[in-house]
Amino acid sequence: MTAQQPWAQMTADERRAVRIDAWRNPPVAFATPQAEADYKARVDRLVTALNMQVPDRVPVNISSGFWFAARAGLTPYEAMSDPARAARAWTDFNLEFQPDSMSDLLAYSTPGSVFESLDYRLYSWPGHGIPRESGYQYNEQEWMLPEDYDALISDPTDFFLRTILPRTVGAFAGFAGLSSVVDFIELPFVSGHVGGWGSAEMLAGLERLTSAARQVKEWADVVFPAVDRLKSLGFPSYRAGSTLAPFDLLGDTLRGTKGVILDMFRRPEKILAACERLVPVAIDMVRTRPGPPATPVVFVPLHKGADGFMSDEQFRTFYWPTLRKVILGLIDDGRIPLLFAEGRYNSRLEIITDLPKGKTVWLFDQTDMARAKETIGKVACLEGNVPLSLLHAGSAQEVTDYVRRLIHVAGDGGGFILNMGASGDSGRDDNLRAMVEAAKEYGVY
Repeated sequence: MTAQQPWAQMTADERRAVRIDAWRNPPVAFATPQAEADYKARVDRLVTALNMQVPDRVPVNISSGFWFAARAGLTPYEAMSDPARAARAWTDFNLEFQPDSMSDLLAYSTPGSVFESLDYRLYSWPGHGIPRESGYQYNEQEWMLPEDYDALISDPTDFFLRTILPRTVGAFAGFAGLSSVVDFIELPFVSGHVGGWGSAEMLAGLERLTSAARQVKEWADVVFPAVDRLKSLGFPSYRAGSTLAPFDLLGDTLRGTKGVILDMFRRPEKILAACERLVPVAIDMVRTRPGPPATPVVFVPLHKGADGFMSDEQFRTFYWPTLRKVILGLIDDGRIPLLFAEGRYNSRLEIITDLPKGKTVWLFDQTDMARAKETIGKVACLEGNVPLSLLHAGSAQEVTDYVRRLIHVAGDGGGFILNMGASGDSGRDDNLRAMVEAAKEYGVY
């Protein structure tokens, strides 16, 4: 609620304006007046580009992955087991390369011990199932069975709590033995539900959850002050919160790639019903998170909609309609969806232009940016797409030349943010430096 009117009575544009104002004017004690000026100039530069207008120059973001750790001599395992060293390395990384928003720290410094305590089975992480020198990796599997569709469609929350979480997170094993929480609505049924909380599996799981919660608290006490310090030095956050396309919610960590491909042919009506049911779930993943967001930008990684995974007809049928509903729901809440089109989206560009103008930003990986500018670039801000291969194996001059051409193609008339095409866990520092410096030299309007 603002001083002018209740939140529910605001338009989407008014909500967006409130969120942008909070982003630009955070409750931060800036280190110096210059740091405050730098912070606001960076936010203004980003917002102008996001609004598809012409900023003073092309903004630069860095999707660094574990790069900050690698350049400090830390393995991914060490970054996920020593938050203090990870926070120092991350701070040094941002101060060295001076992007217009701070790179991500939280996803790359959460202690692996947290996942150990939970008995988390959906991913392997450094030192657990994969080498300590590797990044984390999803464990592909049909965690949801074909016969589970009706339960998912009927009540997603209950299905996750009593079916999926017990299969994928050991700490939730006891929840499989609980009756429905609706039992609490009538006195005679309460004891039957409460009794399930006393099972050996439930008690052991609650101990696991308590242990993981303590570890998260200890981690947060280290990394969040580092984030606040970098803000005080003039670097804003870029995104706050994330969600998924409904098809990816279904196809990534529920049915799995093989399962969802087969379902498109064997039970298409179940996919359509499930994706529709998951639209409010995907929106609420962002909307109902506790506390005010640091920025209005919401990260939405797009996985199974890329070229080559499905035909254009399948994309129009199974993927885009419900993703579009999620995007519109986020926009209505005053958010700015950041759609990360992993891989190539060359065959999807005309389809995805069916969006309100100036409300989204699309981070492209390997998509043709000239075609993107001619299509989705007419209604959305573009971001990307310096290849990781170039940052690894190219020369600084080659990076400079690529960025210069990219700005000419995608930055014409504003509405462009320079970034890598995907998260980089390592690379040549001189090439990353060349990327940033080229934007500051050739991206001035």
